[in-house]
Amino acid sequence: MLKECISMALETVVNNRMRSFLTTLGIVIGIASVITLITVVQGVTGSMMSQFDQLGAGNVTITANGTALKSGLTDAEITELSKVDHVSGVAPSLDGVSSVERKGTVVEDVPVKGKNDIYFQSKSSTITLGRGFNKLDMGGNSYECIINKALASKLFPGENPVNQQVNIGGLSYVIIGVMENDTSLMAGFSGETSTDPSVIIPYQNALKVLGVSNIRSVEVYISDTAYSTQVLADLGSLLDKDFNYKKDSYNIMNMDTLIATMNTMKNMLTIMLAGIASISLLVGGIGIMNMMLTSVSERTKEIGLRKALGAEPGQIQLQFIVESIFLSIIGGIIGVITGLLLSVVICKIIGVGFSPTISSIILGVGFSAGVGIVFGWTPARKASNLNPIDALRSE
Repeated sequence: MLKECISMALETVVNNRMRSFLTTLGIVIGIASVITLITVVQGVTGSMMSQFDQLGAGNVTITANGTALKSGLTDAEITELSKVDHVSGVAPSLDGVSSVERKGTVVEDVPVKGKNDIYFQSKSSTITLGRGFNKLDMGGNSYECIINKALASKLFPGENPVNQQVNIGGLSYVIIGVMENDTSLMAGFSGETSTDPSVIIPYQNALKVLGVSNIRSVEVYISDTAYSTQVLADLGSLLDKDFNYKKDSYNIMNMDTLIATMNTMKNMLTIMLAGIASISLLVGGIGIMNMMLTSVSERTKEIGLRKALGAEPGQIQLQFIVESIFLSIIGGIIGVITGLLLSVVICKIIGVGFSPTISSIILGVGFSAGVGIVFGWTPARKASNLNPIDALRSE
């Protein structure tokens, strides 16, 4: 019986190609919208999350603006932070701007960053030539620097810059390494682009070059994230003591918490967009119901004949439900293919990864089948309740 219903449904769809196409168009648009929006959102948020992951899960960033009497942290206070249990290291961070010169070629307004050897333990993969800082470079008397590829291309076109000298803020520095251009999310927040030149020097030297006495930003590396809560509490206790328990004198940003918040926002955004796109599926379902009601009216005599020959109401109802589901599934399959193709194009245009999810495809096809059942039931019910005598009298 089911095989016969499917055969009749296929025959009806083929014989009414244009009407069937217009009927399924709403489903196609709805499914394509759902898959495209979910896939693109997954690609965009996935790219953002990878940027946050690069900042380091388990890392804590402390911003110490200080008070009117005391600004930033001293070397001694940073050493105390590094002694907290389950802290593997602390990396001070200073940022400023200076000119960089080499043999008469001057690059103005170059971002100068002060870092230490701990920073390069987690950034070793970004070094493309030479090396990063080590403990011997942290004595305060080491005039060595690391430049990025963008600055290397300006000052040393076609040359190996390692072991060559540049002048930074009037002082001569030896280049010990070249690193990748910074494409991280934090660089974007600070206004830098991947093509901007930059240079890193030991943070003790940066204090002198930038004319500051204390450090306002440090990154704390936690050895075991299971103890993150305890580490945050211990860091807070030390900082409270350093700043005489003054409120708003410092801020602690836990990257794990930030990443978890971003994941929550991503899930909420995906659900919201899927809900908006699903409205078009509702419109498509109404179109299917309208088409099936029209089909029942056109085939009244056929229904009456079948019932007169002994067809049960359940069989008549099954025939029209199968036809409705058949239309929905066709629309769902076309919608899935269309949605995936649109996703590939959009992801390529905006420069994010194409990452389709099985759940969105299953949701699309399953929803289309559900639409067929829900919106096909009323016309099928109407057909099954027709009186055979009245149906045979109709023209």
